[in-house]
Amino acid sequence: MADIFRLTERPDPDVFYSRGDRNDPRLGDAAGRDEKDFDQADIVILGCPQDEGVRRSGGREGAARAPEAIRREFYKLTTFNINARVFDLGDVRIGDTLEETHAAHCEVVKTVLEANKRIIVLGGGGDISYPDGTAMAEAFGAENWIAVNVDSHIDVRADEQRNSGTQFRQLLDERHLDPNYFYQVGFQTHFCSPVYYDYIRKLGVHRISLELVRSRAGADTEIREQIRLNFIKHSSSLSAFFGFDLSAVRAADAPGASSPSPLGLRAGEFIQLVKYAASLANTKLIEFTEVNPNFDHDDRTTKLVAIGMHRFCSGISI
Repeated sequence: MADIFRLTERPDPDVFYSRGDRNDPRLGDAAGRDEKDFDQADIVILGCPQDEGVRRSGGREGAARAPEAIRREFYKLTTFNINARVFDLGDVRIGDTLEETHAAHCEVVKTVLEANKRIIVLGGGGDISYPDGTAMAEAFGAENWIAVNVDSHIDVRADEQRNSGTQFRQLLDERHLDPNYFYQVGFQTHFCSPVYYDYIRKLGVHRISLELVRSRAGADTEIREQIRLNFIKHSSSLSAFFGFDLSAVRAADAPGASSPSPLGLRAGEFIQLVKYAASLANTKLIEFTEVNPNFDHDDRTTKLVAIGMHRFCSGISI
C-alpha cells in the first residue's frame, strides 16, 4: 500500500475558510485535513497542480494554479445537505517530469480507491485522466469500469510524447479501458480530427456530441440511457469515472479554461451532469481539469467547479 501522505503535500491552511459563526458553518470548518481524519472520510479531495501536459500540447499555461484557487471557493460554501465526510489529502508531489508526476498520482489515487473511498481530483491539465484511469483499472479491473469524458475535445491524439490530448488514447491502446465502456460527451465536431474521430468510432466508443446533448430535454438524458444499459448488465461490477474538462463549458460561463470556446455546455447543464455522476451509486472518481485561474474573470470558473463539487458531495448516498 502506497504511503499517500509521503506522496502528497498538505493543503495550505489558509484555504479552509471560516466565518467563525456556529450558525453558519462552512465547508472550511467541516472538512478533515489531518492524517487521522482519513480513515473516517467518505470523499477525498486530491489536487495535481501541474500544467506540463498543457504546455506540451501547445496550450496556454496556468492550470497549475487551479487546485488552490478551486479550494478557496469550495471551502467558502456552506455544509447545506452534505452528510458525507470530506477529507482534503492535499496535492500530489510534482516530479521532475510529467511521467514521474503521473506515476505518483496513480499510486495515490489507487490507494484511496482501494480504501473504498470516493475521490475528487482537481487538475491541473487534462492529462491526469491517464493516471486516474490507470488507477481505476488497477483497483477494479480493466473490464470493470466505465469512463465518461465530458469535454469539447476527444483527447485521443497519437503523439509520441504524452500530453493533455493523449490521455484516453493511452488508456485505450494500453487496454486499461474497454472502448465499449467509454463515453465521449459534449465534444464539438469542429475541434475533432476526422482521423481520431474515426479511431474511436471503429472501436465502438459511445459518442454524444454537444449537438446531441442539446437535442434532448435534459443534458444527461442520452448519457443516462446509454450508461443504464451497461449497468443493467453489470450493475454489481462496474465502477464509474467522470472527467469534467472545463473547456466543455462555454466561455461566457467558464472564461478561465485552458482552451475556451464561445460554444459549449451552459453552467446549468454542466451542474446537471455532475449531479448525474453523483446519483450513480458506483461513481468512484470525478475529476475537474483544465481550469486556468490566469484568465478567470470574477473567478467564474473556479466558482462553477466549487459548486459542482458541492453538488457531488451533497448528491451521493453514503
